[in-house]
Amino acid sequence: MGTRILTVEDDERIRTAVKLALEDEGWIVDEADNGEEALELFARHPSDVVLIDIMLPGIDGFEVCRSIRRNSDVPIVMVTARADTHDVVAGLEAGADDYLTKPFAPKELSARIRALLRRVRATDPLSAHVRLGDLEIIPDEGVVTRAGAEVHLTKTEFRLLVELASSPGRVFSREVLLERVWGYGYFGDGRLVDVHIRRLRTKVEADPANPRHVVTVRGLGYKLQP
Repeated sequence: MGTRILTVEDDERIRTAVKLALEDEGWIVDEADNGEEALELFARHPSDVVLIDIMLPGIDGFEVCRSIRRNSDVPIVMVTARADTHDVVAGLEAGADDYLTKPFAPKELSARIRALLRRVRATDPLSAHVRLGDLEIIPDEGVVTRAGAEVHLTKTEFRLLVELASSPGRVFSREVLLERVWGYGYFGDGRLVDVHIRRLRTKVEADPANPRHVVTVRGLGYKLQP
């Protein structure tokens, strides 16, 4: 089976342009022009990557993202007409892995998707178990537990935690995390890191407002507290 991409966009011109660009990469493309159809398509044909426009008729892109994320760790890219911080953060908080702002070049879209696919298929950089207080990370099994209870993380959250755990106590800058976790260089956005760190803390910290494990080092980045 080839790589399957689901694109959810109500503007037919944009949807057609995206479909052609993705098919030029050799990928199979499923299309939906509204949220309800997208969820039905995804249930029938699970995709390798999902692109979701925020502004959709019926249920909006945020709710489509949340619905997919409840049952799947598939990489999700939210598409917004504005670089509005609220839209970007809301999309990432809904469970998206990345975002794109319209208008975007087909080459940029393809590069983002290739980076997401490489990341999903890549071998994790850490194989040994790591235990920090009540937090245990078992990379080769894809398992994280806190106080003995398994914690469900998305693929992006898991890779972010594993990267931090590869060198406990080391400070990782946003730029380094973008490169190693998202596979992005110059076109990455530090907000991706910040929002995913916040989401990660809600799952691995007893008190996310006062994190014990995933710590901010002001002006430098983040570290996993040994």
